[in-house]
Amino acid sequence: MASNRADKGRGKSETRESETSESARVAAPRKTATKATRTPRKKTSAVANTFIPEDARIKFGREVCGNLEAAEGREWLVTNGIGGFASGTIAGNLTRRYHGLLIAALQPPVGRMQLVAGLDEIIHYAGSDYSLATHQWMSGAIDPKGFLNIESFRLEGMMPVWTYALADGLLEKRVWMKHGENTSYVQYTLVRGTAPAEVSLKALVNYRDYHAATHAGDWRMQIEPIDAGVKVTAFDGATPFFLKCAAASCEVRHEWYRDCFMAVEKERGLDDHEDRLFAALFRTTLNVGATITLVATTVADAATAVDRAEPLDRDRQIFETWRTQNGKAEIIYPNWVPQLILAADQFIVRRNLPTNPDGRSIIAGYHWFGDWGRDTMISLPGLTLATGRADVARQILLAFAELVNNGTLPNNFPDAGGDPQYNSIDAALWFFEAVRQYFAATKDGRTLLQLFPILGEMIDAHVKGTRYNIRVDPSDGLLSGGSPGVQLTWMDAKVGDWVVTPRIGKAVEVNALWINALATMAEFARLLARPGEGYEKLCAKATKNFQKFWNEERGCCFDVIDVPGKANEAALRPNQLFAVSLPVSPLTEDQQRAVVDTCAKHLLTSYGLRSLAPGEPGYLGHYAGGPRDRDAAYHQGTVWGWLLGPFVLAHLRVYGDPAEAMRFLEPLGISVHMYGLGTLGEIFEGDSPFTPHGAIAQAWTVGEVLRVSREIQNYQES
Repeated sequence: MASNRADKGRGKSETRESETSESARVAAPRKTATKATRTPRKKTSAVANTFIPEDARIKFGREVCGNLEAAEGREWLVTNGIGGFASGTIAGNLTRRYHGLLIAALQPPVGRMQLVAGLDEIIHYAGSDYSLATHQWMSGAIDPKGFLNIESFRLEGMMPVWTYALADGLLEKRVWMKHGENTSYVQYTLVRGTAPAEVSLKALVNYRDYHAATHAGDWRMQIEPIDAGVKVTAFDGATPFFLKCAAASCEVRHEWYRDCFMAVEKERGLDDHEDRLFAALFRTTLNVGATITLVATTVADAATAVDRAEPLDRDRQIFETWRTQNGKAEIIYPNWVPQLILAADQFIVRRNLPTNPDGRSIIAGYHWFGDWGRDTMISLPGLTLATGRADVARQILLAFAELVNNGTLPNNFPDAGGDPQYNSIDAALWFFEAVRQYFAATKDGRTLLQLFPILGEMIDAHVKGTRYNIRVDPSDGLLSGGSPGVQLTWMDAKVGDWVVTPRIGKAVEVNALWINALATMAEFARLLARPGEGYEKLCAKATKNFQKFWNEERGCCFDVIDVPGKANEAALRPNQLFAVSLPVSPLTEDQQRAVVDTCAKHLLTSYGLRSLAPGEPGYLGHYAGGPRDRDAAYHQGTVWGWLLGPFVLAHLRVYGDPAEAMRFLEPLGISVHMYGLGTLGEIFEGDSPFTPHGAIAQAWTVGEVLRVSREIQNYQES
């Protein structure tokens, strides 16, 4: 069965059968602290994120950190460039199955498994115990309440940093991952105090698909002592992983934390609790000014001596690459843009192919998406070209060129690995637009020459007809497609055999993309001195007949025409904006303005555009409930942040007001302070106040905001 975007993040088979038990928290043994004289504070070396404007830095005090609802509603994310990640909430409690300190990509960039859920930390200082962790249990109890000890939280680049108040002491905690490796670091520094602190770290582990939940029963993992830590093997044939802390003693444990509650999963109508294994207890003494680091990794010889400046240096390099390309232009960019420059890197991952070991791809979103062809091509210009990383763009384009099959591009890659699926009509068309923007930015004729034959074959396949009835109608030159039970456009929600928005026929944005692909090929043919008359003639024919989409009665475009056995689809949706925002518009100037004005009046919100206008049959302004309820609303009124990109460019084209265009982006831009911190999420409810939902970090949302910000600056400079 074809894969479904909206099915991602669903409940899957749990790793073990469930076991009914009372909520219980394993008590942690601790050392008795000894009195000590004041220890001079040591200086620590770290690269500050001074490149992020002061008023745009992600930072919260007790007003957020000490409020459980506010703190658990803000989530941090760090990634490793191969599909793995670590993520959680400011409060420290795991509200999703996708939270954890080590979500390892065992078949990069997919095959993701939760290996380390978290650490239960107790700090004994000045005669008192301070918990850093926060746990919520099925019983409703919250114990411990470590969030009450958080004095502040901030991002350094994309690295989360907590500051905990321990009477007169201050302790900082940082989390990051090693780029290119399934290795997470958790570092603690006693930055202020009058005595050493006794630190107990209880490692909570797992071994499950990151879509699942564990109900342990009598499951026994193999836990072996190693130098500076333990080796964990979940079962025969499982990938072993390691927990190490060079400065600490380590005791092997095997005690299950039962019935850990995940509040967001309950809201999503999914399995909302699981068990986690207390596998090892690390204990050490932390002097004032000193640092200890716990390492969670699949790499047996991973270093335990680490420098936290490494990820910050990488962030700085990414920022400097962008600044070098833009010269002094960043001065007039909104202050939230630098944070998004760093966020862009989180989506770029390695995808090795048999003939291309340097292949790159783009993760569509975190936590539950893999790399999708459509999302990759839409977000590529913003994530790579707008950030000054054209070399990465080239690697992605060449990697996906190898995957073209029957003229189409992969829709997505299965989470467990294996062959890609090709259930998309528009991914291939977005490929043309990504190549066009790449060449416009680089003038890289060698790569264009390499890609041109592949692009030509893709056009030929669409003219002749390819899978899922995708073919050019010879009578009007327009592109149609669709099969019962298959979702082909970006509006791809599907529940079982129910395709929520099937859109079989000739979709408006598909044909806007088709016309632009033909125009692009005609231009490429001229540049390369290749025959291009066929592209020009077909483009002219399709452009002329695009007027069939115009709905004179409503003063905007039909969403789908030539629907088999049905009237043209007249529901007001945002897809028609692409007929204005793409370089070649098949609409008249009056029609372009009418489209923009209509969408602005009925679809525009603070954070993006509704997928269906209020008042239309089937409109749902609230996104909640179980999988079926949420899928029903996914494209039936839910707001999509990425659609703000085509709207802003369409508005700029029609009205020529760059200042106004930038103002449309501002509310979404400053949302880096909520939901997914330092990044931009996937969707929002259609009704005010437009509560965020879905993935906390979405590639095409971040990419489109960066791309359009750059386009606005270019417009001002032209």
